[in-house]
Amino acid sequence: MKLIRPEEFEELRKIYPNGTRVELLQMNDIQAPPIGTKGIVYGVDDTGSLLVHWDNGSGLSVIYGEDIVRKVVD
Repeated sequence: MKLIRPEEFEELRKIYPNGTRVELLQMNDIQAPPIGTKGIVYGVDDTGSLLVHWDNGSGLSVIYGEDIVRKVVD
């Protein structure tokens, strides 16, 4: 796991404020939602992971430095 610096943490909170829609591009987890699944960010934890309510009901976080999402506009 990649450690996050305080300035990176603050930048993530600015880029992905609560309510931001995201689309999953990559997640290395056997229980990951399918690529292309969309969800809503509801926070950033102290490790820099995005907390996401996925549209398919999953609650897996987007791990900082490992998983990849993009912001979307529906």
